[in-house]
Amino acid sequence: MTTISVTEALHRHAIADADRPALTVDGQTLTRGELESRTNRLAREFERLGVREGSFVTIALPNSLAFVESALAALKLGATPQPVSSRLPQAELAAIVALAAPALLVGADAAAFPGTAVIGADFAAAAAWSDAPLPLRTAKYWKAPTSGGSTGRPKLIVAGSPAVVDEQPTPYAMPLMLPLEGAVLVPGPLYHNAPFTTCLQALFRGNHVVVMRRFDPLQTLQLIEQHRVNSVLMVPTMMSRIWKLSDAERAQFDLSSLRVVYHMASHCPAWLKAAWIDWLGAERIYELYGGTEMQALTVIRGDEWLQRRGSVGRCVLGEIKVVGEGGQALPPGEVGEILVRSPVGAPPSYFYIGAEARRVGDWDSLGDIGHLDADGYLYLADRRTDLILRGGANIYPAEVEAAIDEHPAVHSSAVIGLPDDDLGQRVHAIVHARTPIGADELGRHLAARLVNYKIPASFEFVAEPVRGDDGKVRRSALRDARLVPAAVSQR
Repeated sequence: MTTISVTEALHRHAIADADRPALTVDGQTLTRGELESRTNRLAREFERLGVREGSFVTIALPNSLAFVESALAALKLGATPQPVSSRLPQAELAAIVALAAPALLVGADAAAFPGTAVIGADFAAAAAWSDAPLPLRTAKYWKAPTSGGSTGRPKLIVAGSPAVVDEQPTPYAMPLMLPLEGAVLVPGPLYHNAPFTTCLQALFRGNHVVVMRRFDPLQTLQLIEQHRVNSVLMVPTMMSRIWKLSDAERAQFDLSSLRVVYHMASHCPAWLKAAWIDWLGAERIYELYGGTEMQALTVIRGDEWLQRRGSVGRCVLGEIKVVGEGGQALPPGEVGEILVRSPVGAPPSYFYIGAEARRVGDWDSLGDIGHLDADGYLYLADRRTDLILRGGANIYPAEVEAAIDEHPAVHSSAVIGLPDDDLGQRVHAIVHARTPIGADELGRHLAARLVNYKIPASFEFVAEPVRGDDGKVRRSALRDARLVPAAVSQR
């Protein structure tokens, strides 16, 4: 299939229909023509500041028009956008800048980064710059998101693929399932890989992309109706918060335009997935499993999931196998470490800056454990580092969290193992509640859903979310913070 530069794709969409909406954030919409003109001017501003083909451009902005424009301007110069959170502490941002050595840092305080070209969050390209198309350049690596991983030290995950798209893409093709010339909603933070990838790839395919500045369950449904959204990317935390709206609140919106509700990034409780399937229909609910590294991906649709509850699907890209402690391939049904690799003969899908890949021969490990069934469907257990060992029994935090989150008073939870002199580890639950709830009530709720040894021995109630905007929980950080003497509510 013939490919073209993403710069050329954006230009063609602007020429074909300059007045069609391209990007909406916080009620402000840019047409295709406006987005093309503004990013051409901004690219010239970036070029003046030192961005060249092959450079990194670190973008430390909140979800905004400026974030997306900065990424596109970098790509138009053949540079690689490198998104980071706008809320990073300065020390963490400095560590990432040291790794990336960007030609330009967008959205930071220039005084804090001597020797690096920096522009603030309120920047604007000079109106005098031409908005004509730039010389055609194609970034060798189209994105470079960051991850702390299990070590807590930042690393750059640089995509191995160049900034190109199929000249004649197929609508709703695996793995991203994006429409063409449609509407896509992105409620997650753009500094995370999945929302960033979805946003930009949807733009490259001529879609109207609606980006939420911050997720809100009611506003999500309102935007789907208002913009006739065809596809939305969510994490299970978002799905849970939408589901816990009242029936009347959910029913007031017309969601008939939706073709794809895609969820990924963390474990989705079976009760929650079943509820969404009952609500919107199995054919609209999709789940993806894979790493930012993109060696291998699995996808499963709701109707498949109903036949294989708990599965995250079969490979649509690359290869997956499950191995035991000695590295031997395990038969169907046996739980072990999940290894992934790119399709045989394919170029590397990524490389790290600041870390070494965890490799087993020519396979990579993402740190997850699970099993395959006889038909090649993958089932996750949990991350190996998060497994709780209590008196010789394996306890998977995600299973306990799913049972806790089913309680209507709970927003979300995180379950960790803390030291126990008798049993090795005890199960501790950190709960972010919507309305007041006590440990005794949660204990009774769990007694109907879990075997006794999996029920947390202690509960801790917090006022702030325990999961990030990406829906992921950093259990190692939560565990480390509680390994100092602290009072928790014993059940």
